[in-house]
Amino acid sequence: MKRFLTIACIASIILTACEQSPSLWGSYATPTAENTTSSPMIPSTDPALNTASPIPQATATFTLTPTSVPFLTYTPLPTQSMPAANITSLPPTFDVPTWLYYSQSGDTLPAVAARFNVNVSDIRSTADIPQSALINPNTLLIIPKRITDPTTPNIQMIPDSEMVFSATSVNFDIPSYVSQAGGTLSSYREYLGTTGWTSGAGEIKRAAIENSINPRLLLAVLEYESHWVRGQPLDALHTDYPMGYQNQLYKGLFSQLVWAVNQLSIGYYGWRTGTITSLKFADGSSLRIDPRLNAGTVAIQYLFAQLHSQSDWAQIINSSQGFSNLYSLMFGDPWARGDSVNPILPPGLKQPMLTLPFEPHVEWSFTGGPHGAWEHDGSLAAVDFAPTSDHGGCAVTSYWAVAAAPGLIVRSENGVVVEDLDGDGFEQTGWDLVYLHMATTGRVPVGTWVNRNDHIGHPSCEGGIATGTHLHFVRKYNGEWLAADGPIPFVLSGWTVHAGAAPYLGTLTQNGQTIIASQVGEFKSIIFRDPND
Repeated sequence: MKRFLTIACIASIILTACEQSPSLWGSYATPTAENTTSSPMIPSTDPALNTASPIPQATATFTLTPTSVPFLTYTPLPTQSMPAANITSLPPTFDVPTWLYYSQSGDTLPAVAARFNVNVSDIRSTADIPQSALINPNTLLIIPKRITDPTTPNIQMIPDSEMVFSATSVNFDIPSYVSQAGGTLSSYREYLGTTGWTSGAGEIKRAAIENSINPRLLLAVLEYESHWVRGQPLDALHTDYPMGYQNQLYKGLFSQLVWAVNQLSIGYYGWRTGTITSLKFADGSSLRIDPRLNAGTVAIQYLFAQLHSQSDWAQIINSSQGFSNLYSLMFGDPWARGDSVNPILPPGLKQPMLTLPFEPHVEWSFTGGPHGAWEHDGSLAAVDFAPTSDHGGCAVTSYWAVAAAPGLIVRSENGVVVEDLDGDGFEQTGWDLVYLHMATTGRVPVGTWVNRNDHIGHPSCEGGIATGTHLHFVRKYNGEWLAADGPIPFVLSGWTVHAGAAPYLGTLTQNGQTIIASQVGEFKSIIFRDPND
């Protein structure tokens, strides 16, 4: 008992969490010397002439070998429709009109029910539908029509693979594309606290990789809102706020990317979970989202709803004249690329066996239940662990974070280590584990094959804003963050993660035992890893 009291007292002074700051990139400042400036270097091309040439782009055929990319011409896209299924018999009919809905990758019964404004028990199918796990794509669901309010048009804008950092981005050379586009972005640079002077292409690349969002989408939104990619901003407003969000706290490209990434993530992952079912526009009006849309489309619709009135937004999502038209002009047919890699979340997807990411016999605390994977919003995919210490703050610990499974290290920089479990060298494909706040000293280098329990690095506060030394641990699959308490349970050494009433709250459970997340390392949060794991 005396030992337990001692442990509780030591642990109680720990304060470890990912700070709720504007970004995990941290704050940034511009040097004051006259020869250093963060102002964009504006090309001399007249933006009104719009003389930018078509941009080279990857072909629709997908390979995992980076290649040079040919020019593509644009042709209007056909209207997307849901594939048919072989139905031999139908369940009893409803006494009200019904939707015949074919499930999409990532659908779960609770989320579908929320989108269609029905109870889970109202949904019928000839197939065996799991109550909380992923539904197989293209499964016919028969759902009563309970939505009476007007909805957004049923216009699919992009596949999910064009929203997340999926295999469709493997062959996409961001710096080359930006350079050949020749717009403001190609000559822009900005001073960031974590990376120093960073080019515009470098900021796009980092935002895409770290937030696991497709770089084509970020470039297309930037071009649509301000012409930064292929031309010049038309006015000072769009020079300062290139993503269109007019707020002094988000001035400059870096901050604008942070804001846009958050909006896209809210829309995408909110649709995945069924927590986002309507849009509120910049003019204060609102509209329910058509329940048949895919998550990638909702992400775009959500972002533009934050920036525009409903009438302007309707023009933006117009399939022949709006954002989809520009996207295809810049990058070719997104649906052809998507067909080569979909579905993002395939039928029967299960997590591989993972152990707790620290060594046996060492006392750690579960300091953060499910919370944001990278920025604040979007998928509640991350959990936090911290080694017990007799001091608080951000001192680098001597304890090790270790590999939770065998894999190849494909990224090790800025406090982040990414482990690719399928070993193909691409974090856009298959299972990946992200270990954040790894100190520079002792961090495993890129190209290393690690086995379970091999050292990853020492937890610290590097790689973002944090209130104390800890490990921020996340999973993703095919570029999509997976909710820690979602249809694919996050299980570590037999402990299952459960979300709490708010981000950072939550529990780990195993065989009737419960460990409760605590950012101050209370006794109830202490966890030891079994040496047999």
